[in-house]
Amino acid sequence: MKKVAISVGDLNGIGIELILKNHTFISQLVTPLYCIDETMLLQASQKLNLPIPQDFYIEHIASKPFDIQAGEIDASSGEYSFTSFAKAVQLAQNKKVDAICTLPIHKKAWELASVRYKGHTDALRDFCQSEAIMMLGCPALYVALFTEHIPLKDVAENITEEKLIRFLIDFAHNINTTKKVGILGLNPHAGDGGVLGDEEGIIQGAISKANEKIGYEFYDKNILVPDIAFTPHTREKYTHLVAMYHDQGLAPLKALYFDESINVSLNLPFVRTSVDHGTAFDIAYKKDRALSNKSYINAIRYIEKS
Repeated sequence: MKKVAISVGDLNGIGIELILKNHTFISQLVTPLYCIDETMLLQASQKLNLPIPQDFYIEHIASKPFDIQAGEIDASSGEYSFTSFAKAVQLAQNKKVDAICTLPIHKKAWELASVRYKGHTDALRDFCQSEAIMMLGCPALYVALFTEHIPLKDVAENITEEKLIRFLIDFAHNINTTKKVGILGLNPHAGDGGVLGDEEGIIQGAISKANEKIGYEFYDKNILVPDIAFTPHTREKYTHLVAMYHDQGLAPLKALYFDESINVSLNLPFVRTSVDHGTAFDIAYKKDRALSNKSYINAIRYIEKS
């Protein structure tokens, strides 16, 4: 079985509960190694009233213990979650594990802890010196994001032919699909021939040149109109789409597959997956409420099958 380093995420959130409750099943798919120290693991298990399994292997991390405050945005939990993540990456880079899976962090907690990254993907680009690609979804449909965590007002100016060609070639080298990949336009009606915007001309040029470099029509030469890209008829034609910005791709994806979706970082020297949900501070450490494990299980299954 593959060995997987699992970063525990923000301990004020639901990540550690997912880990403890699903360890037995996860261990049937991969060999997990959890990036957490004994003190914090014991504190979390006591607060959750969940036992620590006997075959629960941990990798000690050098971060100060703190008092878990369920549902609170806190610098200490932010620092701890970043250190756990950094340890998982280090293990992968040193070939001690085959892949990493990350539980949810809170971006504000990272900021309060003076972490200079906005999230996992930003940090992975720096750690690995590689143009990591953010892809989310499930086997029914995966969506890659050309731009990610930037203001909407900055999206158009970031769509250049050179950047998009490089992105499309990298994406093609990192996925396996028997179907063409669909590319969404930026503007309503994909620009309506320039009436509603001219960025589609840049996108069209990038598609043509990327396909030429790849050697065949990997990407559908016809740009998809964004408001019909996620309809049942269109979804039958594609397993992978590329969206121009965050909410264009993720709002409809999460409406369709919220529980099942995962986050995958492509174009790295190792496989990285994550749950496609947040810390869920509103339900953390609370009893008698639903806690779906589908995203976590799917994130591990992706590694198992990769």
